Amino acid sequence: MTGFLFELSFLLAAPVWLLMIFAPAWGPTARIAGSPLTVLPVLFVYVALAVPVFPELWTAVSSPDLGSFRELTALPDGAGAVWAQVIAWDLLIGQWMYREGRRLEVSALLMGPLLVLTVLLSPFGLLVFLGVRAMKAWRAGARPSTGGPVPGQARR
Repeated sequence: MTGFLFELSFLLAAPVWLLMIFAPAWGPTARIAGSPLTVLPVLFVYVALAVPVFPELWTAVSSPDLGSFRELTALPDGAGAVWAQVIAWDLLIGQWMYREGRRLEVSALLMGPLLVLTVLLSPFGLLVFLGVRAMKAWRAGARPSTGGPVPGQARR
């Protein structure tokens, strides 16, 4: 059962990732990616895996040290629970990146690979996206806005 739940945690998140990567401009994608409820199924899997190892989980989070974390992840349900938690948080990060990318008009040709990187190695994907985001903000600030007068130019 643990192996099934381990695999299920990603399978429940995969449709949202696929929409954000392969159908970013489709109307329902924005609504789906805008909802934090997408992680609920994955969190239910987390709970199913975490409850049987709750004493070990509590020890690992209330008095964190490498040994207690190793003990938790040595248990099949413990490793599965940690995996489901990672899947849920990665999905939330990916959804935020998707929404920010759309807001900043980052090309889907760039966002797609960034989201794939985030699925696989979320800290790296997030770091690269934060760099892209900072560059977009810098470029937007470096150019005069089109909604008002150019600085130093008199209004008519």
